[in-house]
Parts: sequence; C-alpha cells; structure tokens
Amino acid sequence: MTKRKNRYIKPWLVIAAAIIFWAFGSGFYGNLLATSEETYKGLKLFSDVLELVERNYVDPVDTKMLIQKAIQGMVRSLDPHSSLLPPEAFEELQVDTHGEFGGIGIVITMEKGILTVISPIEGTPAYRAGVQAGDKIVRVNGEPTQDMELWEAVKKMRGPKGTTVVITVAREGVKEPIEFTLVRDMIPIESVKWIALEPGFGYVWITNFRDNTYEDLVETLEELESEEVPLKGLILDLRDNPGGLLNQAVEISDLFLESGKIVSIKGRQERHTKVFSARPNDVKRDYPIVVLINGGSASASEIVAGALQDNKRAVILGTTSFGKGSVQTVEALREGYGLKFTIARYYTPSGKSIQAKGIVPDIVVKERFLDEQITAEDEGLLKEKDLKNHLKEEPDKDKPEESEKEKKQRIKNRRKDTSRHGPLDIEKLKADNQVMRALEILISYQLFSRVEESQ
Repeated sequence: MTKRKNRYIKPWLVIAAAIIFWAFGSGFYGNLLATSEETYKGLKLFSDVLELVERNYVDPVDTKMLIQKAIQGMVRSLDPHSSLLPPEAFEELQVDTHGEFGGIGIVITMEKGILTVISPIEGTPAYRAGVQAGDKIVRVNGEPTQDMELWEAVKKMRGPKGTTVVITVAREGVKEPIEFTLVRDMIPIESVKWIALEPGFGYVWITNFRDNTYEDLVETLEELESEEVPLKGLILDLRDNPGGLLNQAVEISDLFLESGKIVSIKGRQERHTKVFSARPNDVKRDYPIVVLINGGSASASEIVAGALQDNKRAVILGTTSFGKGSVQTVEALREGYGLKFTIARYYTPSGKSIQAKGIVPDIVVKERFLDEQITAEDEGLLKEKDLKNHLKEEPDKDKPEESEKEKKQRIKNRRKDTSRHGPLDIEKLKADNQVMRALEILISYQLFSRVEESQ
C-alpha cells in the first residue's frame, strides 16, 4: 500500500513544481530549488489536494482553471491590489492606460462583491439613458454578475461602436430591476480638462494618470499662461482621481518644483527602493497653487498632493485622501498572463507613509451638493483601510482602526453623485464650494502680495 501511494505522490510533486514554473517563469524556478522544508511541505499538500479533487470530485474538473484560481487566491491574500491577470484582463489593463475604447461610458467598482456604478460619464450612452451613481449592475446581457471578476464585467460591456449591450441594475428605492439597452459608442480617455474661472485664475482637473497626462498638462498650462491676463494662480483638482502611472505623478510634481524630494519608494528588494527628486525647469511656474483632494483621491494623485504639500509649494484643500500608499508592478507571464503585485510602499518628501491613512489637507472643506453639506466622515467614501487585507501604514506598525460599525455607517453614507466627467461647466464649478474656496484663497494671496509690494 505504501509503495502504491508513493508512486502517485512523486509524479504530482513534479506537476506542482511545473505549475509554479508555468505561472512565474524561470526566474522564480531558481529560487524554488532553494526553498525551505515548509515550502516543500506546502507544495506536497497542494499536489495531494489537486490529485484528490481531480480523481474523486463529483463532477469532472478543469485542472488548469483550478490551478489558476489557486494562484489567484494566493496572490489576493497578500493585499487588495495584487492579482493574477488572465490574458483578457491583462489586455484590458493596457487599454486603460492609453487611447480610447468602445463602451457605454460608466465608471464602476466592485463593492462588497457587487458591481457598482461610481458614476456615468457625461454625454455617453449610459449617461443619456439615465444610469445613475450607486446603481448595482446585476446582469449584463442577461448573465448574472454575482460571480464575475471586475475585468470580466468591463470586457462584456466594452465592444465595437454601434453594437448593443443590455445591463440590468438594482436601484435603491426602486422595487423592480431596471433594464437599459445601450448602443456602444467611442469613449475617449481624457485625463486633463481646464477652464479659466476668472481672468488670471485657472482651473485644471486631472482625472487620472495615463501615458500622456504629463504632455496634456504641459499643453494646458501653456494655454493658460498665454492668455491675455497672465496666470496669477492655479487650482489643481485631484478629487476622485484614482491614480495611475507613477512616472506621470513624478513628472507632473516636477513641473511645479525646482528642487527637493518628490517621493521615495521602499521595498524589500534594492531595485524597488528609490528616491525621486525634482530638477530645475526651463519654465518657472512660481504662481500660487491650491490642490483639491477628497476621499476618492488615491495613489498617484496622493503622490502629487504630498510632494507639493511637503515642499510648501501648494495649499492642500478638501478632505483626507484615500490612503493608497503602495506601489504595484505588472509582470508579463507566459501564455498572455500577467501578475500585478505590490513591490513597495511610497513615502512623501518628509518621510510620511500615507498607507491606510491618506493625505490630510491643510484646510478642511467638505463638499456641498444642492446646498446640503455632507457630514459623514470623509464623505462616506470607501477608503484603502476598508479594503480586505490592506497593508499596514508601515511594516511593523499596527494602529487601532475604526470599528466595524463605524466603517459600515461610513460606507452606507457614501455620496451618490460623483459624476464630474464630461465637459467642464463654469456655472457648476462656481456652485462648488471647494472650488470657490480655493479661488478665494488665490485672490486673497494676490491682494496681500500687492499690499506687501506697496509698503
């Protein structure tokens, strides 16, 4: 009996090792040979379970799918931002960093396992049809979304211009599900929008950090700086900006800094530890800046806000940011797969980690909608600290967190209207109390500067 058992164990150990090799490539294989006895035991346990399931489970199983889900579970147990990307998801990630795509025009997230609309993008098919922020998408083309990955849902809703997709949503206060038949259109990925609020005072909204965001911002600033009235002050709006590419955040911060640190990243590997510093610019942009942030400002937007705050280059106004202070990389794997995983934490120039903490504004001003001020903490937005398995602020720090009851209440109060996409509307901006407070600060700065010059 013992001999028979050993005959099965050995081939499956080879297969388990081959699985890991297939997933991570030859670079990992070398390390695998030198792993501890505990790792060996773990691989043996994995091979035993896989063998038993494949041979004895009530229905035939797809071994490759089991392996993929096992790897996915392993990676996701690390933190909420690490995951195995199947070929389709890897392709979608690359689409998200540049160009445009055919779709219906909604920003979505997976909240407590439910596909949720953050906001419809103004002027798109979803916006025109009446899809609203807070809608729960329960079916796409009749297929339930309950067990879908976020990337799967995105892929099903994207498609060639002129084709049709049907989404079914559950809406708070409405008893029956609502069905929308939408004709896809081209959805441009626009990351920088601007307008002159008053002569000499510019407003720039960076929606996210993509491949060309830096170039777009430079063109925008040149437009504002070449107006008939010279630029006296700038409002840089990073609210609801989920982040994006690290290099874009560094380059944009450098536009407004002549020296000093921008951000430092620290990982276990030496190659993942680096300090980014500002360099002198050909164009001196020394006008005052107010940066707007809120609970939806995350990652790269927090890098910019932190760099300008710590270098005393801008006043930060709004509410505490999301608190995503970790750096991810995406490694291409064989057969079109990708691995997104966390390699480092990042720190502001003064050495502060904002992981699960956020950037605290210099001036706290909560958003106001329809003359009603939001009183829930940080507008009730989902934060990094709400995410399962989130990283601690620093490796050895374990600070007390809010209670589960407080967390649930804050998420329940999450504001419904985050639709700030589409063309900028001067009247809407002038009704935005955070924007107007920022403008008041810039105008006051100019007045005080004139008084000082005259003395």
